[in-house]
Amino acid sequence: MRLRQSYSRSSSRSAHRSARTLATVFAAAAALALTGCSASGGHTGSSNDNANYVAGTGLTTTVPVKDRKAAVDLSGTDLDGKALNLAGFKGKVVVLNVWGSWCPPCRAEAADFESVFKATQAKGVQFVGLDTRDPQVTQAKLFVSSHKLTYPSFYDASGELLLKFPSGTLNPEAIPTTIVLDRQGRIAVRALTPLTAEQLTGILKPVLAETS
Repeated sequence: MRLRQSYSRSSSRSAHRSARTLATVFAAAAALALTGCSASGGHTGSSNDNANYVAGTGLTTTVPVKDRKAAVDLSGTDLDGKALNLAGFKGKVVVLNVWGSWCPPCRAEAADFESVFKATQAKGVQFVGLDTRDPQVTQAKLFVSSHKLTYPSFYDASGELLLKFPSGTLNPEAIPTTIVLDRQGRIAVRALTPLTAEQLTGILKPVLAETS
């Protein structure tokens, strides 16, 4: 009888832990739904469209080299189901862009991102997308093909990858978010706003000029 009661209590605790884990994932995805995708990106508040989006802060944060945290190590699959991980790009400056095919500002900045990627690829810059909250991968693939994007993207339909950023780092808080990783894989810049080619080049240039 004691063994049966102990097993019952252990199973109950395990079930509660699993429920809490799932709740954390869904809560984070819901939070991003409320803090992302603004047509202006310059203020916090509701946009004027009918999509119930909330604007990002429009804030761009630059982190001095001495204050940068541990490397970001995201692993998952791309839009074709092939393995993709950021660790494979260590030694390069990485531009990580969080987007969704449903997000108007993401569509507006996509062509500029591709143009800057083409202009900087030979200098040791790698662009990586992180497609989030697209329930059907076909929607994400259509976004990529229509904007002629040539760099890979993680497919993160549930938003779970967004929880993988190390504690205390400048994690994505809006969609779109752009994060520049230095050659060590550490977050050097985070922009909570859509970016033009000129703006993206401007935040990328100092990181690219770093010697280590």
